Amino acid sequence: MSFWRVILSIICPPLAVLDKGCGSILIVFILWCLGWIPGVIAALIILNNPNR
Repeated sequence: MSFWRVILSIICPPLAVLDKGCGSILIVFILWCLGWIPGVIAALIILNNPNR
């Protein structure tokens, strides 16, 4: 997980997970719409997961 990905996930979480697949983008986008903090947390978890 690079420094720029972390910054991007704080600013706009759906953009940080663009290369992780449609499901990840959709989950992060919905959580981001419900609140900024859940979207950021979900994006950081998805980016930190080495299996995806």
